[in-house]
Amino acid sequence: MNKQLGTAATEPPPGQHPVPAPQRLAVRRGTVIAIAVLLLAAAGGAWWSIGSGDTVRYETAPVTTGRIARGVNATGTVNPELTIIVGTYVSGVIQELSCDYNTEVKRGQICARIDGRPYQSILDQAKANLAVARAQLEKDKASLEYAKLAFDRMASLVKTNAVSKDAYDNAHSTYDQAVAQITFDEATIQQRQAVVDAAQINLDYTKIISPVDGTVVSRNVTIGQTVAASFQTPTLFLIATDLTKMQVDANVSESDIGGVKLGNKATFTVDAYPKRAFDGIVTQVRQSPQTVQNVVTYDVVVSVNNSDLALKPGLTAATRILVDQRHDVLRIPNQALRYVPAGNVLRETGPAHAWVLRDGVPTPVQVTTGLDDDELTEVVKGDLKPGDKVIVGEARNQTGNARSGVPRPRL
Repeated sequence: MNKQLGTAATEPPPGQHPVPAPQRLAVRRGTVIAIAVLLLAAAGGAWWSIGSGDTVRYETAPVTTGRIARGVNATGTVNPELTIIVGTYVSGVIQELSCDYNTEVKRGQICARIDGRPYQSILDQAKANLAVARAQLEKDKASLEYAKLAFDRMASLVKTNAVSKDAYDNAHSTYDQAVAQITFDEATIQQRQAVVDAAQINLDYTKIISPVDGTVVSRNVTIGQTVAASFQTPTLFLIATDLTKMQVDANVSESDIGGVKLGNKATFTVDAYPKRAFDGIVTQVRQSPQTVQNVVTYDVVVSVNNSDLALKPGLTAATRILVDQRHDVLRIPNQALRYVPAGNVLRETGPAHAWVLRDGVPTPVQVTTGLDDDELTEVVKGDLKPGDKVIVGEARNQTGNARSGVPRPRL
């Protein structure tokens, strides 16, 4: 009975052939595998949609034509083109001041006086010594005349043996001494005249005189102050010859100095006029390096017209020196050359690429670059034209594994 029931249960429906047991097992396994594959595909699609699917937004910038200018940045100080240091060669007490800050002076104008009484006394003494020397010369000239008369008389008498040879020789010696004394007196007069001249010069030095026409930009003394000129000349005044002609003394880094040439145009700003740019020309590139804390810089002089007297000596100038420029060139943002989509690696040693959004798909375009500045790069060769959209970054919605829009650096 049991065998019949079991046989009846496994019999196929009428019109169908019976399926062997191993074949039925294989069908079941295939069904399970298919279901698993579908589940994995669904999970993968969900992950792709959440992590990196259709939520990408590309930030683009147009390819343009125009000017590219490369410049060198430097910090400098505004100074007059020519500044004269007015000092003193003599020591003493400042007795009078006739020049102050911003005083317009003429060449030869007295700006200050040092107490000249000590130097006047030295001059008077030197003149007195000179007068004594001259008087001594006159006295010795009279002695010379007497010695000559005595010598001539002895010369006549010795011929007749009226006087001894010793008396003649003595008269001759006296005459020679008188001649030598005149020579000595004349030399003494010259020496004492030199002392008088030196004393007069020192007295004149007590008058501090402007050597040029200009403007006093600095005064370092006051009335009653003692100045000493023992070792070096004290600086009393600084006089700028022409404040309508100024210059920027800029310090250019050793890494940038190679591009700076005479005649380069430059612009700079100062804090006193933050919205105004001043133009200048490079007139000097000095060869001597300046080293401060192992940092090497070179002095570059930029001349500028200051006809409106807006610039003041000592202002700090943020300077940019134009070293190269090109006009009407194809250009792209520098950021476009640094952008690389996720999953792509472009090495620095390889050719440059820009990614262009074409039909919504980032497409790499190999380019040959030329001149660049702080924002743009010239495209010398490449499949780009004005109006193309180059990718400069990307952004995603803040869901799942969203990536920021910051361009990925090239390796």
